[in-house]
Amino acid sequence: MKRWAFALATALFGTGAGAVEQTIKNDSLTNGASGVIIYGFAANEAAASWLTSPCTGTVRAVQVFWTSPGVNQPVEIHDSVKVFRAGTFPTPGALAAEVAGPVLSDGVINEWRYLDENNTVPLSVPVALNEVFVVAFTFLQPPITNTTPSLVRDTDGIQSGRNALLAEIGGNLIWFDSATLGLTGDWVIRAVVDCPTTPQTADLVVGMSANPPAYLPGGSLVYTVTVSNSGPAAASATVVDLFPASFTGITWVCIGTGGANCPANGTGNLTHNVTLPAGGLATYTITGTVAPGTSGSLSNSATVVVGSPVTDPDTSNNTATLAIEANNDAIFEDDFDV
Repeated sequence: MKRWAFALATALFGTGAGAVEQTIKNDSLTNGASGVIIYGFAANEAAASWLTSPCTGTVRAVQVFWTSPGVNQPVEIHDSVKVFRAGTFPTPGALAAEVAGPVLSDGVINEWRYLDENNTVPLSVPVALNEVFVVAFTFLQPPITNTTPSLVRDTDGIQSGRNALLAEIGGNLIWFDSATLGLTGDWVIRAVVDCPTTPQTADLVVGMSANPPAYLPGGSLVYTVTVSNSGPAAASATVVDLFPASFTGITWVCIGTGGANCPANGTGNLTHNVTLPAGGLATYTITGTVAPGTSGSLSNSATVVVGSPVTDPDTSNNTATLAIEANNDAIFEDDFDV
């Protein structure tokens, strides 16, 4: 690998940047800064930046710095630039958007704002405040060392958990931490996030039910807690359910629909974050046992609190409380045997 000095420029495809747009990057390259062209990729291999959104907004563009030593090569078409939800580093999560067949110009930061070559389908990926997402560039054909353009990294060190490589090993494509494969700088792979300047609102609603509807001391009990977002904005929120002491051995699973993200499973009280796009729903199924000797009303409350900068215009529906009584018919049924 060789080090070259570049005067950075940007090739824009589509509409120009708006006043509320922010370029999200891990790298430190600025105009005239030094970078290193990285070769050695095979077809279908990829490089990816793990980026963090500064707001609850929308990914509107993706960027890749693409250059050759002489900055004199014709345009190339490669496989794709993809936006993923965060998975478990270094492996991305679900695919959120794909720019197929991106055209790259030599010597500039190339930017794409549309998913199709006719510039009719805009790139639009909702993201929450502090949400981590992934932008990955995939090669169609391998770059030729010291001749054709390739990807670039910066030169002031590599950040942990922020740079990944999809490499072919034994005929399989596997994601790696770039640092473990010798990369010593951050990929110049970026995103542009549209961060609204006006306050955003999201009406979050909590619901709760129990099965059975009346408890039996020593018996099992299942709560279903739902957290939904009526919009209009996406929201990052905290869900809290501190279960009564007589509800024991608690395990739970959570399923997100409509783009919602929540922890898949856990034990004990609910005290964690969820992300809810408008129309998103997180459904918790909570299983436990009512302690023997329990009597009277068994009360449980679940609450959701929206995270800044989003506000909730109606907090009256942010808490659900359910009080269930003992199943006295079942408790005393043996006493009435004839």
